[in-house]
Parts: sequence; structure tokens; C-alpha cells
Amino acid sequence: RDKRWERVRRGYELMTLGVGTETGDPLGTLARFYEQDVTDEFMEPISVLGADGAHRGRVDDGDSLIFFNFRADRMRQIVEAFTSDDFTGFPRAARPDCSVVTMNRYREEWTLPILFAPQEVVHHLGAVLSSEGLRQLRIAETEKYAHVTFFFNGGSDTQFPGEERLLVPSPKVATYDLKPAMSVVELTDKVVDAVASQTYDVVIMNIANPDMVGHTGKMDAAVEAVHDTEIAVGRILDAVAKVDGVALITADHGNCELMFDPATGQPHTAHTTNPVPLILVDPNADRRKRYGALRGGGVLSNVAPTILTILGIDKPAEMSAESLLVPDPAVVTS
Repeated sequence: RDKRWERVRRGYELMTLGVGTETGDPLGTLARFYEQDVTDEFMEPISVLGADGAHRGRVDDGDSLIFFNFRADRMRQIVEAFTSDDFTGFPRAARPDCSVVTMNRYREEWTLPILFAPQEVVHHLGAVLSSEGLRQLRIAETEKYAHVTFFFNGGSDTQFPGEERLLVPSPKVATYDLKPAMSVVELTDKVVDAVASQTYDVVIMNIANPDMVGHTGKMDAAVEAVHDTEIAVGRILDAVAKVDGVALITADHGNCELMFDPATGQPHTAHTTNPVPLILVDPNADRRKRYGALRGGGVLSNVAPTILTILGIDKPAEMSAESLLVPDPAVVTS
């Protein structure tokens, strides 16, 4: 997602040329990495040799490849390396002639065979905001840019009228525990400026570092990332309050709240399914009375209807979930 072609090149050359740490004992090699506290994500490429010394599992002409990850943003670069005639990411020493199929459509303009055709998502939040004539800003650093654009628009790269996009480059470090703040300071600077300008009706922002640093499994770095995020959120809330705005804070999954697996004692680097907060910040008491109290027990599909309630916009029929805001009967009936 951050255009780290060097990493893709190493994976591609392992799969097509067998370039990597050669071993005839893959399980033993894995064990030695673990003994050095090198977990799967950080292992160097390993090329497995057979008893005859030949590389095993190398991709050759005539092979069939199934790319089965459903996350488009994580698959585009490696698929492009195997399939593109106009590839410029890195020099390809080998280009096997393969049949390729992907789990779903990773890019709208690609014509590769797919296993599951995408479902068109209509009248999602971004489309509704646009149809209402509202100006919206989508902003994130590189690692999460797709989350506020492609994913937020129902799996489409289409940019709607009134939708502006701003990308802040993620830092170029080997792993994000080396820079736990990532680009949150620069990102926050731009969000604060955007809010103060009052150019936009809605600002949709993603803060990357608690998740990305959580993936490293490094506790001290994760604590620092959360601290940096706390400062950033405080600055943003101050900016929103100055223009009499409303802020919603939420997440789509957990990560850095669980840094060690309680069953194994090993670093935990994956997402979690723990409940996430939905925090409403609105200093305007009269406005809070209008749309009511925020109830708990929701799921992600409740977020968009809740935002529309705050904006005074009826949710479309396609949004089957309800707003989490419960109106005050005294205000509604008065």
C-alpha cells in the first residue's frame, strides 16, 4: 500500500527464481528464526530445496496462480508484478507465463478472471453526502489511504462530486516500531487547518499508527504510538470545538490493546475482534438535545446512519442499520 516495491521484488524473486535463504530443512529454519525472536512477518525469504538440491515450489511457465486475499489494497502490487505488460515497479529477471485468477476484482480496470464478482454498493455514506451537495475531505497517510477512499466508497475508486482527497506520505522505515508516530503529526496539522478553514462539511480521517505499530508486536513502541495519537486527537477536538463542530471517534477493529497472546506469551501482531468505542464529542448542548443520547451495543453498520442523524439527513433504504442516537422525546414533541 505504501509502494514498497523492494519488498514486493524480494517476494517475487523468491517465487520465480528461488532467491532467498536456501534450506533443505524448512521446519528447522523456522525454529531457528523463532529462537532469535524473529516472527513470521519479519523473516527473510526462505527458499526450500529438495534432496536433489533443486528449488521446490518455484513458479514456472504453465503454472496456475490463485490470489486468494480478498483485500484489494494488499494484493495489487504482487498481482501487477506477475501480470502487467507495462510493469515499472522493479526489473523482472523472470516472468513466468501463468494463468492467473484473483479472489475478487483488485482494480476496476483489470480484466483478470475473478472468482467472486464484486457487489455494487449504492447509497453508501460518501455517495449520500455527495448527493446532498456536501463537501467532504478524505485524508490519511499512505498506509491507510485506501481505507478513506476505496473502502469507504464501497470498494470503488470512484471519486464523487464534492469529495476531495489528501494523502500524507508514511515514513520510509523498515518497520514502524522505529518511528511509532509515523506521520500523525503532519496528518493532524493538515486536518486542523482543514477544520479551521470551514471549507468542508465532513472530514473523514484515519489515524494509522496504533494499528500499524501494533502489528510489529513491540509493546514500548505501541505505547508511544497511542500517546502520539492521544495528542493528535486532542488537537483535532480543539479545532472542531472552535468551529462549533461535532466529532465521532471509532475504529473498525482492535490491535494494540492486545500486544501479547495470553495463551502463548508470544507477541500478538494481528487484529482483534474486541469491541471498539464510538465516542461522540459535541460541546453544543442545544444540538445534543436535538439528536439525543448515544446508545451502546452497535456495530459498524450503525456508524453511517448515526453520522446522517447528526447532519439532519434521512438515511437511504439501503442502510438497513439504524442510527445509534436516541432522540429526547421532550425535544421531539415540543
